[in-house]
Amino acid sequence: MNIIILGAGQVGSTVATELSREESNELTVIDTNQQILSDLQDRLDLRTICGNGSYPGLLEDAGADDADMIIALTNSDEINMIACQIASSIFHTPTKIARIRSPEYLGRPGLFAEDSIPVDFIISPESLVTDYIHHLIEHPSALQVLDFADGRAQLVAVKAYHDGLMVGRALRTMNEVVPGVDMRVAAIFREGESIQPSADCVIEEGDEVFLFAAREHIPTVISEMRKLEKPNKRIMLAGGGNIGGQLAKRLEKNFQVKVIEAFPARARELAATLDSTIVLLGDAADPDLLLEENVENMDVFCALTNDDEANILSSMLAKRMGAKKVMSLINRAAYVDLVESGLIDIAISPHQVTIGALLAHIRRGDVVAVHALRRGSAEAIEAIAHGDRSSSRVVGRAIEDIKLPDGARISAIVRGEEVIIAHHDTVIESEDHVILFLTNKKKIAAVEKLFQVGITYF
Repeated sequence: MNIIILGAGQVGSTVATELSREESNELTVIDTNQQILSDLQDRLDLRTICGNGSYPGLLEDAGADDADMIIALTNSDEINMIACQIASSIFHTPTKIARIRSPEYLGRPGLFAEDSIPVDFIISPESLVTDYIHHLIEHPSALQVLDFADGRAQLVAVKAYHDGLMVGRALRTMNEVVPGVDMRVAAIFREGESIQPSADCVIEEGDEVFLFAAREHIPTVISEMRKLEKPNKRIMLAGGGNIGGQLAKRLEKNFQVKVIEAFPARARELAATLDSTIVLLGDAADPDLLLEENVENMDVFCALTNDDEANILSSMLAKRMGAKKVMSLINRAAYVDLVESGLIDIAISPHQVTIGALLAHIRRGDVVAVHALRRGSAEAIEAIAHGDRSSSRVVGRAIEDIKLPDGARISAIVRGEEVIIAHHDTVIESEDHVILFLTNKKKIAAVEKLFQVGITYF
């Protein structure tokens, strides 16, 4: 696929890195910073052009005439929209994706359409990260909570502790331990290495376990790996920017929320727009302020500023002062593994959260959801099966008869409102939402090919 990426910032660089791993993609990256482009070209197999990506001449030089897709990820909503408009009007680019941050644009029905601003898919990293953190706060015992089939099925990542029902037991005993709850262990990571789940595989303390189940069974599923934590009630957010403000608005309906904001104008704006949230003006790394606001009683402290170092420092300080769980928004990939091995419970990478939404629009076959896992080393994919037994490689076949590539496992099927946990004899039907877990990303093209129907279907 011939893809043009506008913007080589943190999001754009992450997307370029991810897509360059797949041999079928030809990438051209446009940015105004030559140094960033040179660094990318040194690391990745791609082409770079320095300049303004909204200029028609520059897009033409980038090969927009032959491009299958343009992904506009600059920090400017306006540049992203103009670039998509030009790509559509002049170069007739089939697929146009734009990063849009401002709620003023996102909240306008009909703004993004072929007869107005021709953007096919909108990516809002702030909204995606807000949803991601909200899920984590709702499920206090989970490391990750991801939705499939509009939330009817969920994937949770849980660290196994000694008090979990399944810890020290083989996977084949799951139905005996918790009868009546159907679930699937999709993957196990032990000391950073992937372990293929099997009936005789024994869960050990410290394992990171990924499980699929229907949404209503998730609390029971988590309890198999560790003792369920009490529901969160008191939340403190450090940083009231786009993410902090959106998250506070979502949380204040069901939680007691405090927001610490360093800039007076933004603090006043938050105080005027939020209902029950307490807005505090100050530095989240000020121990006197944290002590005064009873940080030791907080169920969750979440650092959400644009400064990685400030987020790490304030989170570590809050943890030392007694906060039950701390989360930190971290942009630099090198920091993520480093901080999670210390005092910070969960490091949130906005780029890994965002990449999944982008990949869902890039994958071949009818792929409707992609979630990056384990800092991008694995993926969970939701694909819709089409056709019949003669035109499809999966429809009308039992899972044991489908030739899945190494590292791929079908974990669940959503059929209408029903969530079916996959077993060897489960037969896939047309229009099923099939959820796969993939630990070998080199096999993504093979998985995509499975869900492409033959020409006879049309």
